[in-house]
Amino acid sequence: MHALSHGTTSAPSAIAVPPSLSLPLIERAFPRQLHPYWPTLQKRTRAWLLEKRLMSADKVAEYADGLCYTDLMAGYYIGAADEVLQAIADYSAWFFVWDDRHDRDIVHGRPAAWRRLKDQLHTALDSPEDHLSHSDPLVAGFSDSVRRLCSFLPGSWNLRFAGHFHEVIEAYDREFHNRTNGVVPGVEEYLQLRRLTFAHWIWTDLLEPSAGCELPAEVRENPAFHRAALLSQEFAAWYNDLCSLPKEIAGNEVHNLGISLITHEGLSLEEAIAEMRRRIEKCISEFIAAESEALRFADSLDDGTVGGKELSGAVQSCLGNMRNWFSSVYWFHHESGRYMVDSWDDRSTPPYVNNEAAGEK
Repeated sequence: MHALSHGTTSAPSAIAVPPSLSLPLIERAFPRQLHPYWPTLQKRTRAWLLEKRLMSADKVAEYADGLCYTDLMAGYYIGAADEVLQAIADYSAWFFVWDDRHDRDIVHGRPAAWRRLKDQLHTALDSPEDHLSHSDPLVAGFSDSVRRLCSFLPGSWNLRFAGHFHEVIEAYDREFHNRTNGVVPGVEEYLQLRRLTFAHWIWTDLLEPSAGCELPAEVRENPAFHRAALLSQEFAAWYNDLCSLPKEIAGNEVHNLGISLITHEGLSLEEAIAEMRRRIEKCISEFIAAESEALRFADSLDDGTVGGKELSGAVQSCLGNMRNWFSSVYWFHHESGRYMVDSWDDRSTPPYVNNEAAGEK
């Protein structure tokens, strides 16, 4: 059993977080939430993975629930309509499967296969309805999830979302090149690229259908709101790097903040971990400050009109879910089998990856 099996408003005390990964401020000041739709969400995303042939039946049966992909989304997009959360969770599960295919294409030296998939995803992103029956399950599943996500808000939001994901695809291509050629990006270059490979602005975009409205540009671009959004995503990306560092060192990865610090700043492994923790802890404290300012901005949007009150409420919803992202990401990394590298037979090969489905022997 996962997803707040020990309660919905406090840290699951049965989970022992290693000292090097423990963040007492998160455990103390960021109470964990869970969307009430979660049990159904888990069941339906599991069925969707099977229907779209994104994971084989045996992998779904053995690993899907333990990977906790739906737990992560159900802890983030609180208040979303059930159908919105379902579309987001299916898309998120697809994203993890895509990330694994990208990794396997690198590990097994399949640049032509990667380029073909990259081009197909670009095409499907612009016309998902035309690719729902694509022969590659990754393209068909992506088309289905994008079509559903783009059904909730106006075309302007759809165009923004698509533009952001085109950038993510290209960032994954740059990562493919770096890993294939053994190029470890410098720290600042890595941080810029990580904002795209982690899809910062995709997860931020999805706060809007969860809140039930598209936010106007002057709200999204408000400095406090924008900074709170960025910090919530930076925390998630950097904490992911901290938790996945052993797995990625074992897999000869080059894309990790710790690896960039070791390679380009001359830090030891222990020093790199300490520096990553420093950055992560600073990110949390800076979010708290930005959150307070952004909440004052949200209050100012309520000008006494119906529209002003609704917009203020939507912004408050988005800010509340940015806060939820911290606890959801934190506990996900200690519950998901995706990061339990010490339990794998081969530390460089995730057991939930279905190599046969990717055409390997």
